[in-house]
This record gives sequence, C-alpha cells and structure tokens, in this order.
Amino acid sequence: MLQKLGFWAVVAFLVAYIGVLSGAMFYFQFGLGEFPCPLCITQRMGMMLSSLGAVYILVQALRGSLDSAKFMTGLGFAVLGALIGASMSIRQILLHIMPGDPGYGGAVLGLHLYSWALVSFVVVLVFVGLLLMFAKEFMPVAPVAKWARTLTWVIIWVFVFTVAANMVVVFAEEGFNWYLPDNPTSYQLFG
Repeated sequence: MLQKLGFWAVVAFLVAYIGVLSGAMFYFQFGLGEFPCPLCITQRMGMMLSSLGAVYILVQALRGSLDSAKFMTGLGFAVLGALIGASMSIRQILLHIMPGDPGYGGAVLGLHLYSWALVSFVVVLVFVGLLLMFAKEFMPVAPVAKWARTLTWVIIWVFVFTVAANMVVVFAEEGFNWYLPDNPTSYQLFG
C-alpha cells in the first residue's frame, strides 16, 4: 500500500512542477506579458532538473526495473535541481530585499514568483528527505491497471512538452545573443 502511495506521490510531484512551469510560461509570460529574467530562467531549469528525477523514477517503475539504487539516483536529481534552483531564488530575493524595491514581475498572494520558487524548492527538499527516510516503505511500485499506467505516461509526455516549450520560449527571448538582458522587455529573436 505504501509503495503505491510512493508512486502516486512522485506522480503528484511531477504534476505540481508541470503546473508551476506551465503557469509561469503560459499565464505570466504569455498572458500578462512578463518576460522572465535570467535568474527566473535558471529557476525554471532547477525545477526541470528536479522533475527529471521524478521522471526517471516513474519510468523505471513503469518498466519494472526500479531498485533502491535507481530510486536514490532519481531522488539525487531532485535534490540537485532543488539546490540549484533554491540558490538562484535566494540570489534573486537578495537582489530585491531593500525596502522600497518593487521586486521583479508580478506577485501572487503577496510574494513574487522567485519567492514562491524558493518555497517550492524547500518543499521538494523536505519531500525527498521524507522519501529517503522511509525509502524501503515508499519505494514506488507502478500500478497494474492499464488506465493508471497510461495516465502516468501521458503526464511524463506532458512534462517533455513543457520542457520543450520552455526551451523554445527561452530561445525566442534570447535569440542568437550570448546573454539575456537583466530586465528583458521583448523577444530578442524577433527584434
């Protein structure tokens, strides 16, 4: 029972980051016209790296080849991505910590996206810590039901699409330049 819960917990982790990445790109970037700065993009990369750990675990579980070493490898990816992303979030928070600084971009429930990103990275670190503490009990076992396996593969492919879309958007924003401006205001590829 706990192993099935472990599987669906990793699926929920992946779905959560798909939602965060899609919301940042489709709602804030395209809907509100807020261009991500270089630090925002590196935070997205941290989220993607963390999520790759979840994808690795899910794929191995679906193939029936997940063992403790592969489980720990996937969790290691998640920790590494969370640490990289958290350091970028902290850097951006420190850039805007002075009183009167409006911050970069819009706010959600009073916090800017980079602050929420730090919260998400801390949640990932706690989640992975709990999975490591109880690795034997929560070692993911893929469901047998065809609908559940299909749903998991669909979620994995939605993640792949989300990563690809983010890559295209970053390329459009940066163009053929060596670096991205600190406060981008347009897509460099088209301007």
